[in-house]
Amino acid sequence: MKKLFIVGLLVTASMGAFAQGEISYHGKKITDNNAIHATQLTTKMGDKKEMPAKVEGTVESVCKVKGCWMKVKTTDGQTMRVTFKDYGFFVPKDIVGKTVVFEGIAESTLTPVADLKHFAQDAGKSKEEIEKITEPEKAVTFVADGVIVKR
Repeated sequence: MKKLFIVGLLVTASMGAFAQGEISYHGKKITDNNAIHATQLTTKMGDKKEMPAKVEGTVESVCKVKGCWMKVKTTDGQTMRVTFKDYGFFVPKDIVGKTVVFEGIAESTLTPVADLKHFAQDAGKSKEEIEKITEPEKAVTFVADGVIVKR
């Protein structure tokens, strides 16, 4: 009976380890319940400067330095930059193409040229591409409390 219990315990533990490989949580632990698709966020925001939201989308790029931001595909080839609350957590750097769910605050922002150049450098862009950045960018950005990465 003791051996059966130990075998059962080992099987349960190994199943938990395999499940971890499929989904990972970063920051505040959240669920994917009631998440809207990233393509719907701008419409839902309307004229609001900021709005709490839970969003699901596909990762287009990630900070190559330490995973301190990601860009998620929105509409018509556009992307939305997602940063992490208080710089308190990061995401894996190998999640391009993966589905993510993130919860926090969506904001309508104007990103200064200096920040855009810094982000381009973090993304591994060439010096020529970085020098082409000359205008601030008006966009919807997101500060996430928590992220789920679906593998």
